[in-house]
Amino acid sequence: MADQGAQTFRSGEHTLVYHRVGSAAQPVVVLVHGIGMGRVVYAELTEELSRSATVYALDLPGFGDSPELDAPLSMPATGDLLAEFVRGLGLEDPVLVGHSMGGQVVAEALARHRQLCSRAVLVAPSVNPAERSMPRQAVRMLQDLAGESPKVLALGAYSYAKAGPRWFLRKMRQMLAHRLEETLPQIEAEVMVLYGDKDRVCPPAWMEKVADLIPAAYLRAIPGTGHEAVISTGQPAARLILEHAQSGKPRAEVTVRQRN
Repeated sequence: MADQGAQTFRSGEHTLVYHRVGSAAQPVVVLVHGIGMGRVVYAELTEELSRSATVYALDLPGFGDSPELDAPLSMPATGDLLAEFVRGLGLEDPVLVGHSMGGQVVAEALARHRQLCSRAVLVAPSVNPAERSMPRQAVRMLQDLAGESPKVLALGAYSYAKAGPRWFLRKMRQMLAHRLEETLPQIEAEVMVLYGDKDRVCPPAWMEKVADLIPAAYLRAIPGTGHEAVISTGQPAARLILEHAQSGKPRAEVTVRQRN
């Protein structure tokens, strides 16, 4: 598989560092990380996906190797930047995969740029409205990490240290201010909502609500995993993402759920 190493995308004052792995094969998958993280935490997932797809794993501004700005972008503005990235690189109908806060970014990109792609995956998207506060989110994250492997903890510690507490807290405020539940009904793409059934940050009831709010969506759970299900191992998340990418219907054929 072709690995082109770290590359840079620029749009105005914004810079995104990204990693492209794979050949010219379809589908094209774009990975968008959560708060405090970066593309490095998805190394195993990227490797698994790249066996059958071309994968772009990016660092959002202020995370990983992408420089921070004077002020953090809102979720809608970050979604716009993601759309610019997709169009600027000429990616044709990619599958956008957003994890945690990355799910908020992907949701905004889908809602605000409805022709951007026909399929997407929201992996444990935040924030659960029932626990929309910094203290509550901190408790849930700590509870979730308590059962994680040393590898996940080490990757998380490295990524959080690289972002720094000041930027993390500023971005957390943007994350908490965003109302994902208001964005989801505007999405026209076919979406798989993926989560770990032991997730304390995004519990099953919230994931069911997310799927219900999206006109064309379905749920998949990864047994025995928590919030970092796509970081702890490359499988089975890669298999489920590829199945969704390869079996998704063209936009005109997507069945929209009827609501009462």
